[in-house]
Amino acid sequence: MSRNVDPIRWKLDRLRGGEVPRCWDVFGGCGGLSLGFHTAGFKIAGSVELDAAAAATHAHNFHRDDPRHAVHAQPRDITTREPAELLAALGIPGDPSCAVDVLLGGPPCQAYARVGQAKLREVAKHPTAFLQDSRGRLFERYLHSVEALRPLVVVMENVPDVLNYGGQNIAESVCERLNELGYDCAYTLLNAAFYGVPQLRERLFLCGWSRQLGAIFEFPKPTHRAELPIGYLNSRSVALRTLREATGGLFRDGARYHYVAPPPVSPQLPAAVSAREALGDLPAITAHLAGELTRGMRRLDELVPYPAADALPPYARLMRRWPGFAATSAVREHVIR
Repeated sequence: MSRNVDPIRWKLDRLRGGEVPRCWDVFGGCGGLSLGFHTAGFKIAGSVELDAAAAATHAHNFHRDDPRHAVHAQPRDITTREPAELLAALGIPGDPSCAVDVLLGGPPCQAYARVGQAKLREVAKHPTAFLQDSRGRLFERYLHSVEALRPLVVVMENVPDVLNYGGQNIAESVCERLNELGYDCAYTLLNAAFYGVPQLRERLFLCGWSRQLGAIFEFPKPTHRAELPIGYLNSRSVALRTLREATGGLFRDGARYHYVAPPPVSPQLPAAVSAREALGDLPAITAHLAGELTRGMRRLDELVPYPAADALPPYARLMRRWPGFAATSAVREHVIR
């Protein structure tokens, strides 16, 4: 591509020509965000992950048949490796700003989450140890990747407390930098239970999109209803404290603040998927009740037959038939401690 060509327009033309959009997952872990985009039809071009086991798992999940599988499986330190270097290692040469359409990222949450902060305080014997943890600034490397790769869209996920990190709203700081780089942004708090997942999990989602897209963005509307325990509502209130104080209680102040209230949940929606609907078809484990479960390691490769069932709930059926992990008659890795 010529240096005179706008990478955003170049990528848009390529996608209009029918090419599959390419994702790059920063802080990829074993691939939770990657899986969602892969299922939606995106190509996972690669990831950056420091933990060796997680990097190997991500490579197995998304690049098991790739000739460069071993390269994908290598752990990499985002603080010392440049995006162009990582792309070249994966056989994606040329201008880095032409390589990626969507940038995903969930920076490590240990310094943000209240549980993680408590552990850091205990280990360091210091009340603000979490503010000294270098992982709390890794969002800056995410922004460095945005600047180098010039994606069309960026998606960041994290714990709600990232909105109140020692009085700093990390999400707002990220949006301010993305604005400078030519992106419009919005962030909110979404709970997985409202979207058909059998888990009460509240998370921040931040999305940025190039202004050249001319897009109108909104967060997805809930598909299920659930009654959140009071603890989740209290946690959300604490997470929003810094933002509430900055805005005087008015979360949106012109273009200055990028927080958007979560979409409303209609009482007419179907009830949230329960753990029983998702896991009730698994074989019962009873050896521990009879004192037959010995201590020590468990084998994960043994196949345990599913019990007979006249019908499966939709979520259990989905899990049994998931592409690449299908197991319709028996299940592996079905163990307890």
